[in-house]
Amino acid sequence: MNRPLFTLVVVLTALAGCSTNSIYQDQPLVAKVDTGMTQEQVRQIGGQPLTVSDRTAEPGTCFDYRLTQSGHQQAFNVSFDGRGMVDHKSFMTCAQWSNTQLKAREPSRAGGGGGY
Repeated sequence: MNRPLFTLVVVLTALAGCSTNSIYQDQPLVAKVDTGMTQEQVRQIGGQPLTVSDRTAEPGTCFDYRLTQSGHQQAFNVSFDGRGMVDHKSFMTCAQWSNTQLKAREPSRAGGGGGY
């Protein structure tokens, strides 16, 4: 993973966690799903996902879930690499996660450029 993408992922995950982790930290998907787990292990913990989609930024699959706690609902995704192993989870939808990855890959517009 390149450095800018990694930094963006860490920042977004931290920001998402600040506002929602305290409410949902005891939810099984949040507390028990770890990097390297299989899709079947995740299903045993969280049940059938709302949707299963192919990832667009990198090969793999993504599960969308909706967490509910004290009348609040929150999107949550578990993302799997091309081998079917968890490589990411976050408080956003699979589409949002994919969009974040794609934007992180766009070339920087800083630096002007011009080349007259």
